[in-house]
Amino acid sequence: MIDALDHLKMTAAADIYEALLGRCCANGRLQTTNVGMVFDGSGAPLSSMVFAVTDLEKAARLVERRGVPTAKGATRELAKAATHGVPIALIERNTEPVPSPPTVEEASAISALDHVVIRSPNPERAVAFYAGRLGLDLRLDRSNPAWGARLLFFRCGDLVVEVAHDLAKGISDGPDQLWGLSWRTPDIAKTHARLKAAGVDVSEMRDGRRPGSQVFTVRSHTANVPTLVIGGIGRW
Repeated sequence: MIDALDHLKMTAAADIYEALLGRCCANGRLQTTNVGMVFDGSGAPLSSMVFAVTDLEKAARLVERRGVPTAKGATRELAKAATHGVPIALIERNTEPVPSPPTVEEASAISALDHVVIRSPNPERAVAFYAGRLGLDLRLDRSNPAWGARLLFFRCGDLVVEVAHDLAKGISDGPDQLWGLSWRTPDIAKTHARLKAAGVDVSEMRDGRRPGSQVFTVRSHTANVPTLVIGGIGRW
């Protein structure tokens, strides 16, 4: 049913993310190879996920049969009671968007989104929704006391919707939160140097959890969205 994550809605100034991603925003949209960012959201800085489907009416009927009401429109917004508080919509897409041109050396620009992170107080509820109702492919379910978290990875196109549960907080019926972003770059050293030279507050590079990967944290110029940059890995 769902083909990809089409775009994320942001309540942020577009120029912040132009600088971070090293790509040009046009008509309110900045596009990487696998996801767009649309700067017309409201509320939280990372305000909504919009998934791409081939046939919008067919997809809407299917999720409604699975117990998720939708609101009619150019995009079909899913009822927040059913999404456990995360703003989600469906949009029809039949062609692949063209990535925005880089404003810096291509190797130092962000190429794609690796994963979008949702924090949930109820991981089993998240499995029922993202796998059962939306039909995303659950690829990983791992608890690690060293991380203090249970992580669920749902494949969506060539990126991952990650649901993170804080083990110390236990299970509750509270709302989920659309929380953070992890970006991929073809050359993490060049991206790190570019951002540092531009005055962006970045951590030192360190080994990532995936073998062969390196990561660094971005601590400014993100509109307060927790942000990680990942290098040394290819597509999922």
